[in-house]
Amino acid sequence: MFRFFSLTHRLAIFFTMVAAGVVLGLGMLFLVATERHFLELDRITLKDKQHLIESIVVNANSTDEIPSRLRESLNNHHGLFVIVKNANGDVLFKTEGFQPPATLDAPTPEHRISEIQSWKNQGREFRALNLRFNPANSAAPPLDALIAIDMEDHMQFMAQLQRTLALYAICAIFVSGMLGWFAAYKGMAPLRAMKTQATTVSSHRLDERMPIEAVPVEMADLAQELNKMLDRLQTDFQRLSEFSSDLAHEIRTPISNLLTQTQVALASKRDADTYRDILASNAEEFQRLARMVSDMLFLAKTDRGVDLPNKEQFSAAKEVQALLEFYEAVAEEKSVTLRQFGDGDIMGDRLMFRRALSNLLSNALRHTKDHSDVTIDISERAQAIVVTVENKGEDIDPKIIPRLFDRFYRADPSRSHPQSDGAGLGLSITRAIAQAHGGRVTVESGAGRTKFSLEFPSKLA
Repeated sequence: MFRFFSLTHRLAIFFTMVAAGVVLGLGMLFLVATERHFLELDRITLKDKQHLIESIVVNANSTDEIPSRLRESLNNHHGLFVIVKNANGDVLFKTEGFQPPATLDAPTPEHRISEIQSWKNQGREFRALNLRFNPANSAAPPLDALIAIDMEDHMQFMAQLQRTLALYAICAIFVSGMLGWFAAYKGMAPLRAMKTQATTVSSHRLDERMPIEAVPVEMADLAQELNKMLDRLQTDFQRLSEFSSDLAHEIRTPISNLLTQTQVALASKRDADTYRDILASNAEEFQRLARMVSDMLFLAKTDRGVDLPNKEQFSAAKEVQALLEFYEAVAEEKSVTLRQFGDGDIMGDRLMFRRALSNLLSNALRHTKDHSDVTIDISERAQAIVVTVENKGEDIDPKIIPRLFDRFYRADPSRSHPQSDGAGLGLSITRAIAQAHGGRVTVESGAGRTKFSLEFPSKLA
């Protein structure tokens, strides 16, 4: 039911219900207190009349003079009704028009606390005390006296009081509901402001933020978390935009090469060897495109969180040695010496580890100086194995180090290494592999040496 109401209406209804409960509770409490007050007044009145009648009955010289004395004493007491009977049940005195019910309790002996009895008769309510007196003459039998008062005045007052309280309760509940709605509406103003601010956020205006200082303390955390979410969205959107632009640029080059070569080949007749060379060149471009697409699919999987396909424990030194044997020919061409130190067991995917380390080793051989060395050091730290690839060469500008692992990013804008067929995804893949294992990759460059460090969980992780 309440799901169809806004938060403002829900709070207003809640405030109204609370106000209704409080007002009605106070009204009931006031009515009960008033009723108890009237009961106590009636008790005092009946006790006072009891003493009067007791004085007349007890001090009478004879039973015959009791009616006349009672009639004389009670003549001016409006709303008071009395019946006096002897031991045989004969009525000695009775107020005219008074007829009590026959189901009243037995008379209470004098000097004992008597209970007030009440009944209704023809729309009128009475309260009474039923007492037993002993005359002054101890030889005379006791007398029973029923003393009652009419509660008409009390009933009229209570009825008027109930009408007044009902009218006040209706007005108070209505006013409380209106004030509750107004308070809820004003209290929700920061949320409406946040909603208005959120509607201004678009792909062209991702820099809009929620006003943390202008909202109450209870909403400040929500505004702060929304701002953090917008920061993440802005960062991811910016990366996605840059990635889309870089991807279009990278794919455009091989497609342009393929199109140009194909158009040249179709422009005139050529011999079989020429066509074979053109097809071989096109095949190389297709292979480059295939590798780029494969790398992008891998990165997309790691962004969504990928489970390691073949998780096992293996020796880092053996995998490094296998890679060094593969790159030995490349190192000999540049007269570069490959060195390996240390060992450690890694818990992860063997092929993914090889791919990450191969990217670092390939970059190290590409950028190291001739007649120098490339060192791979394996060390063990707290619950982790760190594999470091270090080479000599030009220092990396500290300004571009944070972007080294971005997709399609190349530190050399002029691409001074045409022999490389990479698309700028190697370091991005390396970082993705490390993160998929729960590790990380870092880089340090200075004093003519550059060092990349891969951190993987060990067997104790």
